[in-house]
Amino acid sequence: MPKFSEMSLAELTRPGGYACACGKRHAVDLPWLRVDRGALAALPEALETVNAKRPFVVCDDNTYRAAGARVEEALRGANVAFQTYIVPCRHDRIAPSEWELGSMMMHFDPACDLILGVGSGVVNDLCKVFAHATGRRSAIVGTAPSMDGFASNSASMEVNNVKSTLYNASPAFILLDTEILAQAPERMLWAGLGDMAAKYCSVCEWRIANIVIGEYYCEEVADMMRASLAKIMAAAPRLMRRDPDAVQPIAEGLVTAGLAMAYAQVSRPASGLEHYFSHVWEMQALERGVPYDLHGIQVGVGTILTFQVLSWLRQVRPDRARAEKHMRDFDEAAWAETIRRIFGKTAGEILRAEQKFRKNDPVAHAKRLETILSRWDEIMRAIDEELPPLETLRAVLEPTGMPLSPEAIGISRQDVADAFVGSRDIRDKYLCSSLLWDLGLMDEFARRLQEAK
Repeated sequence: MPKFSEMSLAELTRPGGYACACGKRHAVDLPWLRVDRGALAALPEALETVNAKRPFVVCDDNTYRAAGARVEEALRGANVAFQTYIVPCRHDRIAPSEWELGSMMMHFDPACDLILGVGSGVVNDLCKVFAHATGRRSAIVGTAPSMDGFASNSASMEVNNVKSTLYNASPAFILLDTEILAQAPERMLWAGLGDMAAKYCSVCEWRIANIVIGEYYCEEVADMMRASLAKIMAAAPRLMRRDPDAVQPIAEGLVTAGLAMAYAQVSRPASGLEHYFSHVWEMQALERGVPYDLHGIQVGVGTILTFQVLSWLRQVRPDRARAEKHMRDFDEAAWAETIRRIFGKTAGEILRAEQKFRKNDPVAHAKRLETILSRWDEIMRAIDEELPPLETLRAVLEPTGMPLSPEAIGISRQDVADAFVGSRDIRDKYLCSSLLWDLGLMDEFARRLQEAK
């Protein structure tokens, strides 16, 4: 079998997929995909391929101006009936939350047979969840190369103000017109780079989770993500010129990253601690009623922070006595109080999740600790093999002008430390913060993050 990392998008989306040495059959149900200059002209072909007769077109104000009006023009020109709904912005932009989904439902025409998003991350996620709830397929006309979820089978949503990943289905088709993508706002271009730079960390942590807790891992899918990352980092210096030919490899890389998540059937290949910094900051902003930055920009900052954490971890020698004392001294009430301080009204959701996942269970901790101590060299090798020097990453990202520090996006060092501490608790995913908690080093690393410049 050819390596996934060497396949074209057409090969990766082949019906039926591929049997893999990991024991899974990797496949994605994506009947039509186009990434090219002028791709919008092929919209009628895409609809015909998936047998869609009446799309429900979903935009926000910004994406309607970027491409929504042109989508309507293309549909009218092809005599395709449609309904358009522009989701209102309650704040500075729409959110992936219950309110927006309810708004879409209130304006939905049940005669529509396809949920066609025109936008990027939030629009794409809303349309996936809405399509799943209404028994339709979703599709997306992208307006910015700002995230890697176009092809994934999941959506990142705010459920009761808690950032959650909902698994549904990959889109019926993806249409990315690079002439449209190239005109995206500067901050959305930065967001795409931030979301992809994160893959250094996510693949590394995926390997660590496989070592420590035996989580499913596929080297072929990981290598597919590495190849996508390399393609985007190579094209990054040309992105800000807004040349569609420079946007092409970045858009293809973002789609490939989404396919990797669909192949693995989890978000793990693309999301690690760096994403959890962003998730917690968003939850804190919702709690405080203040705006927050684009997810990909926050993830880019979280990537720099995670590189720092992993570099400090590389200097650690695990200490059994310290780890065991940490577990003996663990105070459930004090831990719960910290969760309430960090998350406010949403803390109840997180405390209830611990009753299910039992991450604080001393027996489970003892088992993880034994594995960590016996396989420490493998954990260190994963860090060494997956992460380039931080200076190398900065050399690629800094010339674009994107923000790379918490201060540059209005995040306090206290919120950095709190996001690190809270990262292991908002979902059942083993992160490097989880590893440091197991070693009794979380508080020390949180202080280092708070004091770092």
